[in-house]
Amino acid sequence: MAAHLVRSLSRSCRQLSSPFRAVQCGGWRFRSTALDLDSDQTSAVSFPPLQTFSEEETMMRDAVKKYAQERIAPFVSKMDESSHMDDEVIQSLFEQGLMGIEIDPEYGGTGSSFFSSILVIEELAKVDPSVAVLCDIQNTLINTLMSKLGTPEQKDKYLSRLATDMVGSFCLSEAESGSDAFALKTRAEKHGDYFIINGSKMWISNAEHAGVFLVMANVDPSAGYRGITCFLVDRDTEGLEICKKENKLGLRASSTCPLNFDNVKVPERIFWVSTDAGFGSGLLRSHSPYTRQRVQFGKRIFDFQGMQHQIAHVATQIEAARLLTYNAARLKEAGRPFIKEACMAKYFAAEVATLTTSKCIEWMGGVGFTKDYPIEKYYRDCKIGTIYEGPQTSSSRPWPSS
Repeated sequence: MAAHLVRSLSRSCRQLSSPFRAVQCGGWRFRSTALDLDSDQTSAVSFPPLQTFSEEETMMRDAVKKYAQERIAPFVSKMDESSHMDDEVIQSLFEQGLMGIEIDPEYGGTGSSFFSSILVIEELAKVDPSVAVLCDIQNTLINTLMSKLGTPEQKDKYLSRLATDMVGSFCLSEAESGSDAFALKTRAEKHGDYFIINGSKMWISNAEHAGVFLVMANVDPSAGYRGITCFLVDRDTEGLEICKKENKLGLRASSTCPLNFDNVKVPERIFWVSTDAGFGSGLLRSHSPYTRQRVQFGKRIFDFQGMQHQIAHVATQIEAARLLTYNAARLKEAGRPFIKEACMAKYFAAEVATLTTSKCIEWMGGVGFTKDYPIEKYYRDCKIGTIYEGPQTSSSRPWPSS
């Protein structure tokens, strides 16, 4: 695949509108008529299905699918065993424009949409969730915060690097501050035109490769969570220590490290402050050929009705998780409330990924328990979905009532 293919595809389709507006592109057309609740004409209104994509989205999804199979798949097993993301993989993500999907072309980004980011992350997760996590954090956390809250000077300095050659890392979690993010202990004291940061962070993804860290610290503990501020800390800043990375069960190629901040001096440059559907889909795709080839009692495993019922159930759950995720993403792009829907999608997709991986190992029997097949890796990788960004069992997790 030629370099910058995804970026080129996005630019060629930039004039295309969202599929949720009245547009015509790629051979399909949708009509969206304003509802008149006092009339009987609501039956004339039509809306596109959630899985209908614009031409740009379709081309990007297909291009990333091809790229992941050709450029990432050959490295997956090696990266999992060595617990290290290959530099060639990271470089190729930048080359294809996948690390700056929503960044404006002015800064060297792809200039695409949030929903396109969701599709990209889903396709990457089908091949290697570790790579998907790297891309996810870069696009939906680092780049978004920089684009929306950064000063013009910060954007000039960082956005072009984030789109082309610099990995970013988001530093929030601490030993006693996971789901309860407001309980963080890291402090930042103001001294003239700079701050001094002291404290530590845990479970920091992308830390091994990051060139810049977005660090959450409290500048005014007496104000509680209102004092929490996001600081930009460059990797080579004196006093910043990137500690030994965690030896994890899954997502082993995705680096996760503790960080220490010992009198880290930073200038006054601050911000004021889905992966699981891809897990299941990729797993079912890789497992399906085995059930059609393995013969037991004179029949293919897939031909047993009991097996077909189980596969149909899992496939339905995966589809439901995907639609929940797409719905939350579309709501966000439409500027409508989406927090409840996003929480539901996160919860359900993580549960489905766990169910799918467990079932696939059972269906494959003994070989599913070996490293000869990718099933056991998916099994290890998926568990984190029920833990990070708020554990499923967390009693402190906010859940909107309506």
